[in-house]
Amino acid sequence: MSVTWEASTAEHPARTAALASMDAVSRKAREEWIALFDPDGVVEDPVGKSPFDPSGRGHHGHTGIGAFWDMAIAGVERFEFRIGDSFACGDEVANVGTISAFLPGGARVDTEGVFVYRVGEDGLIRSVRAFWELDRTLAGIRHP
Repeated sequence: MSVTWEASTAEHPARTAALASMDAVSRKAREEWIALFDPDGVVEDPVGKSPFDPSGRGHHGHTGIGAFWDMAIAGVERFEFRIGDSFACGDEVANVGTISAFLPGGARVDTEGVFVYRVGEDGLIRSVRAFWELDRTLAGIRHP
């Protein structure tokens, strides 16, 4: 697993789901990742309007979440996650860290942010809300 976890390891359903999500993404396991979500789940990555989500309403349901994968995840050669802190409350966890995306041709994009996962009683992800700044991320692209 390409996840470096420097945060609390206290067991919590949302933290468990977040780790499973990061693991599936790092292994490029699309169908496994989608299956972690409730059928009515939503991904907002980043929160608000962006090139990934011009409407700013998020990607809804397994079909929308799969389309998000195809647009934002599929073209990345590999991902590494570093979580420096994690706060679990109620049915949510807020993870603070960096997601590094390694692109074809050798470029690396580091996205620093707060990544919030909410789960239902069944442990399925109801929502992922990623708080990060596009301009800040793009300014830090490293080319080979």
